[in-house]
Amino acid sequence: MPQYGYFLSCEQYRPAELIEQARMAEQAGFEALWISDHYHPWNGEQGQSPFVWSVIGALSEAVSLPVGTAVTCPTVRTHPAVVAQAAATASVMSPGEFRLGVGTGEALNEHILGDAWPPAHVRLEMLEEAIQVMRRLFSGEEVNHHGAHYTVENARLYTVPDEPVPIDISGFGPAATKLAARVGDGYITMMPEAPMVEQYRKGGGGGKPVSGGTKVCYGTDRDACVRTVHRLWANEQLPGELGQVLPSPKHFEQAQTLVTEDMVRGSRVCGDDVDEHVAELRQFADAGFDRVYVSQIGPDLRGFFDLYRTKVLPQ
Repeated sequence: MPQYGYFLSCEQYRPAELIEQARMAEQAGFEALWISDHYHPWNGEQGQSPFVWSVIGALSEAVSLPVGTAVTCPTVRTHPAVVAQAAATASVMSPGEFRLGVGTGEALNEHILGDAWPPAHVRLEMLEEAIQVMRRLFSGEEVNHHGAHYTVENARLYTVPDEPVPIDISGFGPAATKLAARVGDGYITMMPEAPMVEQYRKGGGGGKPVSGGTKVCYGTDRDACVRTVHRLWANEQLPGELGQVLPSPKHFEQAQTLVTEDMVRGSRVCGDDVDEHVAELRQFADAGFDRVYVSQIGPDLRGFFDLYRTKVLPQ
């Protein structure tokens, strides 16, 4: 059976709300936490975007659950040497295992300093080099690195965990999945697609953990839930590479006008049908995932956690 965790959305909630959700998740029987790492929300309706490392520090005091980022981009907005220091400190503070989830990022968050947004194959090269730099720093040794994309001089982390921070790599296509299998400590992908898991396993992932996540909208009025998802998370229905290349929340808002409520209705669990919630999570188990994280979109958080505590997680 997979481990089931709760997915904290920095795009939608203020820091205090995220901490309270983490407490509620632990009380409801969730076994781990994921937290998103953004500079901007996807759209203005989501409306938040706190600094993830501050929130992780607070989580370490509030709950005893393992925490992971899903995902951090250690390539453009933040230098990998700085991400390594943040992750090492988070690991030292975490009462459970801390895992650094990384990916190639989106222009939405990464172009804010005016840097060019590279094509996908270059972003993968940058990510691999960033992982090399961070792994060396996790050892506590002094690092000097002069690579194709990054320079590090006389850098040493003095506060490091006893074991290097595990690095999970996000991949939604064959090239990123291949990289995850070759150099990652785990694999992250958001769709319950068995072929991607199989590619990861056969490509070198072996018995390393595969993690996935989903969003649902619990509520007693299904139509109201659909409207809530459409208002807050219609961006998830945008096709192709739009999610990686659109540069600002207003551009996502423009693109989201192409997404209808019917598209949302057919893609997200909305409402209070226990069987639908169970089936959503079971898809990931059937596809071979080891860890599954679920996030509540709607306002009825108490109802969501009560449903999962009493009826969904027991199954």
